[in-house]
Amino acid sequence: MATNTSFQLFSSSNDKPNLGLGFLESSEPQLPPPPPPVEVLSSEVSSSVKYTVEPVNLDGLTLLKGRVSTKEVLGLPNSDLVPGIYEGGLKLWEGSLDLVKALRSEIQNGCLSFEGKRVLELGCGHGLPGIFACLESAAEVHFQDFNAEVLRCLTIPNVNANLLEKAKPETVSEVRFFAGDWGAIHQLLPHARESEINLTSSSEHGQASAYDVILMAETIYSISAQRNLYGLIKKCMNQPNGVVYLAGKKHYFGVGGGTRQFLSMLEKEGVMAATLVTEVADGSSNVREVWKLSYK
Repeated sequence: MATNTSFQLFSSSNDKPNLGLGFLESSEPQLPPPPPPVEVLSSEVSSSVKYTVEPVNLDGLTLLKGRVSTKEVLGLPNSDLVPGIYEGGLKLWEGSLDLVKALRSEIQNGCLSFEGKRVLELGCGHGLPGIFACLESAAEVHFQDFNAEVLRCLTIPNVNANLLEKAKPETVSEVRFFAGDWGAIHQLLPHARESEINLTSSSEHGQASAYDVILMAETIYSISAQRNLYGLIKKCMNQPNGVVYLAGKKHYFGVGGGTRQFLSMLEKEGVMAATLVTEVADGSSNVREVWKLSYK
């Protein structure tokens, strides 16, 4: 376990968090055009798909995890990923659990507070990190996933189930849900800018409309999507005080993505600094990490 190490230049089944990397073993195909971005209303929760729930214990914190069938939701066989069509949102990936644990630790150590903050979870799936932000009194939590069906059939029911059981009435967050590709979703996000922030301008521009905390887990496996992801972060992140918490594997075999490859891209641009919050090397999968990103 490594904690708060500065980053330097360097030349599943539906029942359990997914530990496999099988879907990453082949090169990325030519992708179809992404669907247009849409906001999915809480009232649009699916009533036709069977949704069951079970508890997930995270070092003393118990959250609820939904379970649905990929075939029932998307008409696809149970699969980790179909590039450009389904981006794995129905699975509970282990990085999401790592991220919630890391966020709890950051709060306990006085390094993070969600109270009154605007929060965005990218590639949310089950939405556990965003749900945790709600429980920690965030003012607004917005959930994004590639697939609208994932939001209707899994994310919204899972958010509702957790908040109904655990949220304090006096600290209810505003929650909204958005589906679409990272290259276009900024058009709908309430606190995103149309263009990447100009760091030479005054900080007031970044403060006017931006997210204080951005959360994302297992979002950097695809090299081809990383540039859009990074661009979206710069359109959404409060400057100068916003932070990003990123959970993922150090390397995703077969496609070249991973935390270190993504951070190398950031380091070359020189806009953001990165600090290692947690490293998980449990022998059950590739080494996993949680990083904190902030403006230099």
